[in-house]
Amino acid sequence: MEPTQRAAVRTYGDGLAIVTVTYSPGETLDAFLDSIPAATTRTPRVVLADNGSVDGAPERAAGREGVELLRIGENVGYGTAANRGVAQLGPEYGWVVIANPDLVFGEKSIDILLEAAQRSPRAGSLGPLIRDPGGHVYPSARRVPDLATGAGHAVLGRIWPGNPWSVTYRQESTAIEERPAGWLSGSCLLVRRSAFDSVDGFDPRYFMYFEDVDLGERLGRAGWLNVYVPTAEVVHTGGVSTSKADVSARMLAEHHRSAYRYLADRHPGAAKAPLRAAFRAGLTVRSRLSTSRTHVPVS
Repeated sequence: MEPTQRAAVRTYGDGLAIVTVTYSPGETLDAFLDSIPAATTRTPRVVLADNGSVDGAPERAAGREGVELLRIGENVGYGTAANRGVAQLGPEYGWVVIANPDLVFGEKSIDILLEAAQRSPRAGSLGPLIRDPGGHVYPSARRVPDLATGAGHAVLGRIWPGNPWSVTYRQESTAIEERPAGWLSGSCLLVRRSAFDSVDGFDPRYFMYFEDVDLGERLGRAGWLNVYVPTAEVVHTGGVSTSKADVSARMLAEHHRSAYRYLADRHPGAAKAPLRAAFRAGLTVRSRLSTSRTHVPVS
């Protein structure tokens, strides 16, 4: 099946760009930029889509050659800022790495993703193996959640990590090998720009969290593949911009809001109203149980 695209499809070149969304990223942004030369033999254009940083880090980074600062001026959320960063690029850029700034690229990681994309013309997005600073592998290539796994994981994932719905959803027992996935973590994605355009990029209704789940599902419905490429590796620190207690509490609420939106969008109509009410009630309980924790949950 050929990927379904919109009527007016723009032709893009083979150029590579990197878009990262910044929000007072601190010193992690320097480590992110420092890791790029070893990750690719190309010289990518780098766009910092800044959501109103106050620490000066994006401004300092913009002094580097090939790094451009896009001042958005307010926190519009991850997906919207990423979309604006991609929109800044000319048609010569047909490949875009969208990545968090608190990430370090492994050696040749971007080139490995590009090579995998050349092997798979239907690949709309490709993602690397992601490790935390301790070396543990993060389950970044997951299945699209159905009703049971989505609701089970959303409600129980934090308070009972080993529940069967979360285990199925996170695909943690699946072999670490190159394979299609339902969706890939948005902390580091190589996107084929024509594919990204064909689904209008990230859904701006998601301020943060679940925008990558939604993107992966929509790419799949449009005929594209989301390809996990574990021979490419990155290290993701995570939570740098959400580490303060007040911000973490707000992001916790945003996580549950996005989870509800994702589930509710897929079960619309008056007949499904009791189901949506059950989603909301379950997520409210989960949010209350998680409030005392100091970290923000992941999808």
